[in-house]
Amino acid sequence: MDVLQTLFSVIAPVFLIALIGWLWGRSGKTFDTPMVTLLVINIGVPCLIVNVLLKADLTGEALTEMAGAAFIALSVNALVAFGFLKVMGWSYRAYLPGLVFGNTGNMGLPLCLFAFGEEGLALAIGYFVVFAVMQFTLGMGVASGRFSVREIVRNPVVISVVVALALMMGGVTLPKWVDNTVTLLAGMTIPLMLLTLGVSLGRLQVATLGRSAVLAVFRLAVGFVIGWGTAEALGMEGAARGVVILESTMPVAVFNYLFAVRYHSAPEQVAGMVVISTALSFATLPLLLLVVL
Repeated sequence: MDVLQTLFSVIAPVFLIALIGWLWGRSGKTFDTPMVTLLVINIGVPCLIVNVLLKADLTGEALTEMAGAAFIALSVNALVAFGFLKVMGWSYRAYLPGLVFGNTGNMGLPLCLFAFGEEGLALAIGYFVVFAVMQFTLGMGVASGRFSVREIVRNPVVISVVVALALMMGGVTLPKWVDNTVTLLAGMTIPLMLLTLGVSLGRLQVATLGRSAVLAVFRLAVGFVIGWGTAEALGMEGAARGVVILESTMPVAVFNYLFAVRYHSAPEQVAGMVVISTALSFATLPLLLLVVL
């Protein structure tokens, strides 16, 4: 019974808030997804990063280890996914970003928070930052066919990490009014992420199922194996191990669909990957949580 209560307490908030967003999106009510997304990326996430990293009882070594684990998992995933697409004869420009970049933000951060508390959220941010930077540089570069260093330098997530680490190393305590402001703005981030996820899923039009289903299952299965293997190889334990496995097994991120639409790279099939992998992820979450908790 205790196990079931623990699983429910982790899954229910994520599912219910995403469900509210899904129902809102299906109802046809106004929800400015691009505006909310920009708000979350440019203000919410940077404030969440600064707020959590400054208050988390974590060492720089722990965050560095998590970032390294994320980079290893991402690199191995990219190589395996590229080889799979090569064998299948499918477009890497259209499908590689979706197979590599899971929903480590909208879904991963709240799951790690509810599963492992503030420590889990702080560690998950270390993982998420690597994926966010790579997704908005290499991921966008693959989808668009071009790469820009400027995108890295101007990325709000990168800037907020640099600021937070500088404050941590300098032992700086934010003035109370600044801390309160950052805390309030950080508090809106996870609910907005989940609502936006739900709205996006409710509005996506899935035109094909066959190939999308194969790619969705590949994303979850390979992500889990790579996450588990990375945690084992690095000898990670406790919350750190759980975060790496959870974040590595997240479904296809909605941003991959937005990139596909923007650069005309099979958006209907990428939409199918997002919807199917997310549905499968919710269905398999109890088993996944049993592994990591």
